[in-house]
Amino acid sequence: MADVLIVGGGPVGLFMAALLLQHGVEVRVLEQRATPETHSRAIGIHPPALAALQQIGVARALVAEGVRIRRGIAVAGGRTLGEMSFAGVSESFPYVLSLPQARTEAVLAQRVRMLDANALLSGVRLTGLHDDGGRVTAEADFRGGALLYSAPLVIAADGVRSTVRALQGTALRTKDYPDSYLMGDFADSTGFGPDAALFLEGAGIVESFPLPGQLRRWVVRLDAENPGADARWLARHVRERTGIDVDPGTNSMLSSFGVRSRLARRMVAGRTVLIGDAAHEVSPIGGQGMNLGWLDAAALAPVVLAALAGRNVAAPLRTFERTRLRAAVKASRQSEINMALGRPLTGCLLAVRNRAICAAAAVPAVNSLVARRFTMH
Repeated sequence: MADVLIVGGGPVGLFMAALLLQHGVEVRVLEQRATPETHSRAIGIHPPALAALQQIGVARALVAEGVRIRRGIAVAGGRTLGEMSFAGVSESFPYVLSLPQARTEAVLAQRVRMLDANALLSGVRLTGLHDDGGRVTAEADFRGGALLYSAPLVIAADGVRSTVRALQGTALRTKDYPDSYLMGDFADSTGFGPDAALFLEGAGIVESFPLPGQLRRWVVRLDAENPGADARWLARHVRERTGIDVDPGTNSMLSSFGVRSRLARRMVAGRTVLIGDAAHEVSPIGGQGMNLGWLDAAALAPVVLAALAGRNVAAPLRTFERTRLRAAVKASRQSEINMALGRPLTGCLLAVRNRAICAAAAVPAVNSLVARRFTMH
């Protein structure tokens, strides 16, 4: 028995749990993984998300561990064409924070355990849900044994392959893109320090982001002929497109990914609410997905508290669903722009793109607007 059952103990579910626990809500988080994720995965934390994370007292700890990216630079042919400053995007957090997801999750899990040592349950796999109109009963498996949990509200933060969404039969609006990428983390040999770099090359844009520990992430667009690309392939293509040598022997993470968008047709069904990737999947290009989930949780928390206090929350739930789905659509459109800018170009089209980016960077008002859009304002 609990006040709220959260399915999924990733960064979004943990943040949701902490938001509620610090208000005295009894929460249980069901996480299918038996051990924490060690993959670096998502690394970018945008200013609005940092402001939300500040509500549970973890923003300072995250900032202390991460790299503060205060500007991005555009490079072509070894020459810096322009830069975008994040100085004006936030008074409290005038930067994008770079921190591996594994460390972000660890900080969030520690905060949840500080608030309630019994709240996070690992190795628990959801197998069924039943909403009787007054409470939701969840069936789960733990090490081959059956468990039952009951709560007035269920919040699903169980990712792109959401079990809760599947059990509900919630439909998705889907779109697949032709783009695919290979990303990897290597020792930083660039001299860029805390700057992000965008290499505007004809074969496709190369993205580069600093990481803690003198590491740097590289992201290169793949084509259909590279299904077996590895760390050596990535290092070779970084060198060919940017002139920068990356030592493949220092590779600590390598992942390829395709791009698609998935938008749930509803986030609220009875006493169950979908948030994060369970409700909306957007392209990793731009680093918005995890942040969107946190902002979902921040918007949902006061509605949940009102519901538990016995107030009618039908209208606030409709507002929540409408505004958060709209935010997901906006993020998806922004990622489409990011991907389009990064596709291979030749001749005059390449020159036009690069000139346009340089011209935009040279106008302070445009530079500021783009910086705010990029940082999810």
